[in-house]
Amino acid sequence: MNNHEDIRDKLIKLEALFARGATPGERAAAGAALGRMQARLDLAGSKKGEPETELQYILPDVWAVRVFVALCRKHDVKPYRYPRQRRTTVMVRARKSVFEATIAAEFQSLHRELTRYFDEMVNHLIADVMKSDGDDETLEQRQIGQ
Repeated sequence: MNNHEDIRDKLIKLEALFARGATPGERAAAGAALGRMQARLDLAGSKKGEPETELQYILPDVWAVRVFVALCRKHDVKPYRYPRQRRTTVMVRARKSVFEATIAAEFQSLHRELTRYFDEMVNHLIADVMKSDGDDETLEQRQIGQ
C-alpha cells in the first residue's frame, strides 16, 4: 500500500498547488494533474471491487483510434486488437466503471473537439481554396429535376 500512500501525498500537494495557483494556466495544469491523480486513486481503491473485463470499442475512423489509443496509454491501459479485427476496433482489459468514467469520457470530449476542428478545416478549404460552398442539396435537386 506504499503506492496508495504516495498517490495520496501527491494529491494533497496538487490540491495545495491548485488553491494557490497564481495564473489561470497554473490552475488549469494543477487541476488536470489533480484529476489524473484522483482517477489513479479511484482505480487503486476499486481493485477490490469490480473485476477487470474485456471491453471492445468500435471507433468511426483512424483518427479516433489514434486518440483513443493515446488516451489508453496515457492512463496505463494497454489497448490491443485480435488478429483479423478491423483497424477501427480496439480492445482493452479494464474495470468498466472506472474506464468509462475516466478514459471514455475524456475520449468523447476530445473526439468531439477533433470532429469540430476537421469540419471547420474542410469547410474553410472548400470555401477558400475551391471557391465553392460544397453544398450537396443543389446536387440532389438537380438530379430530381432531370
